[in-house]
Amino acid sequence: MRRSRLLLVAASSALIAACSYKPGFINEYKIDVQQGNVLSQEMVAQLKPGQTRDQVRFILGTPLVADIFHQQRWDYVYRYLNGQTRNVDSRKLTVFFDAEGKLQRVEGDIAAANVDELSAPLNKSRLVDLGSLSGEAADTPLPPREQPSLYRRIMDMLGF
Repeated sequence: MRRSRLLLVAASSALIAACSYKPGFINEYKIDVQQGNVLSQEMVAQLKPGQTRDQVRFILGTPLVADIFHQQRWDYVYRYLNGQTRNVDSRKLTVFFDAEGKLQRVEGDIAAANVDELSAPLNKSRLVDLGSLSGEAADTPLPPREQPSLYRRIMDMLGF
């Protein structure tokens, strides 16, 4: 009896120890972690001195850090961790306002636009073709709609 208990404890210890070992050729999946505000150069290029807090919030989004002790300063922080290479890309943009709540200056990793870039608006409209019908295809009627299955009708009656 004692030998069987000892054998059971030894076998279970070996199995538990085997679960903690990972061979080098097995690579687990590691996710990409993106945190903070994603800011592009185009977004920062729209900032102009004298804009209100609401206009800046509309362009850049809600700041990640709005300190109550520094109410004239908003910090936009971005951090991206690549899951495969473990490389970290981090950016920081700080927006300063004057006492009246107007944009005064911008500091950070993303450069603000020049005056020439601000005066010329960019045309960002584009035409998206969702598919066009030929004259022959437009004249043919659509096939009749299929009746839902019994299961679908029961689920619809129940509200699902």
